[in-house]
Amino acid sequence: MTLEADAMKALSEHPCFNEDAHRKFARMHVPVAPRCNIQCNYCNRKYDCSNESRPGVTSEVLSPEAAVEKIRLVKERIPELKVIGIAGPGDPLANESTFRTLELVKEEFPDLTLCISTNGLALPENAERLRSLGVRFVTVTMNACDPEIGARIYGFVTVDGERRSGVEGASILMEKQIEGIRRCAELGMVVKVNIVMVPGINDSHIPDLVKKVKSLGAYIVNILPLIPVEGTAFAGLRAPTPEERKALMDQCELDVKMMRHCRHCRADAIGLLGEDRSQEFVNIGGCASGCGPGPQLINLEGTRDPRKCAVASADGELVDSGFGNAKRFLIYEARGESARLLGETAVDKGSDVSGESHRRHIESIVSSLSDCGCVVVSEIGPMPAKVLRNLGVKVVVSSGTIDEALRKCVEERPPA
Repeated sequence: MTLEADAMKALSEHPCFNEDAHRKFARMHVPVAPRCNIQCNYCNRKYDCSNESRPGVTSEVLSPEAAVEKIRLVKERIPELKVIGIAGPGDPLANESTFRTLELVKEEFPDLTLCISTNGLALPENAERLRSLGVRFVTVTMNACDPEIGARIYGFVTVDGERRSGVEGASILMEKQIEGIRRCAELGMVVKVNIVMVPGINDSHIPDLVKKVKSLGAYIVNILPLIPVEGTAFAGLRAPTPEERKALMDQCELDVKMMRHCRHCRADAIGLLGEDRSQEFVNIGGCASGCGPGPQLINLEGTRDPRKCAVASADGELVDSGFGNAKRFLIYEARGESARLLGETAVDKGSDVSGESHRRHIESIVSSLSDCGCVVVSEIGPMPAKVLRNLGVKVVVSSGTIDEALRKCVEERPPA
């Protein structure tokens, strides 16, 4: 396909559509779309989950206004940010908040490229609207072009408020996907097609599907491995081996360009591919209803020594202080059965329990303990606990003696 000059420039900076760009430019997914209009047999959308990296997972759902606030702060922290994507946790085109978010982002950040990832069910009627809002890149997840195969992959689709399942539902979805891909390509948008490879169900069918989407105008195809997820219809199936997936990509690359650097991004992914920094930016702007705390942008920099333990203690004998109200942390170096006191770090007590002031207070504590691999406290809130754990820092909650807590820290410490 022939791309316009501005599309070529945007393509050169899009880390998902251009392998050469993924080490230089960052993307940010804003999770503003919780509702979905289909049920895939491999999908289990989880909220407030920081331990998984796969599509459909997010730690929060944002309102359009909160998304813009978060983009503003992320853009300051990550100057390599070039792409804003909406990829869930549901289907973007099943949520009106998606279009409001695109409108706001286009107005405030005209230098950022807009991107959408969809199952394609509502794509034909929204293609022109997306183009008018500045969307230049569209990813469509399409797993079959044979309704019999599709019926085994999709539990149901929702059309005009009614659920359609089996071959009927799969046929409706595929017709919409085909029409949507063709329409987006005709409008000059760059189209990527994601295909989930499910051994024994659609793997032998994928080469035909690749040929089909290429004929519709798809620029690149991403063959994703099935991730068996607990609570889904496909939980008991096996994932394809890396060798099986590579062989299939090698075969299909004779027809269309393959994406080989995918990292199975979350719906709230931030940063370079393979370097997700989403947990640095927890609850910025609050939740979708505006009820949550204000900006909480946490500094995660620092090289941590797994032998160093920071203990919140006022009297030097007991673990008697919480993370947020500690006046000092005693720094120990734990080696086997013994521990050596290295010194202490004083902490200025914060006055607020939420909002920007609280965020700065928590950030200052995290920063002051930047080389510690374990933190021992009498109590800790969910936000700082999540930040520390995503840094790889062991969090020990104890009300006993420092010696007892340090032994627990050593026993439960992950391998260095």
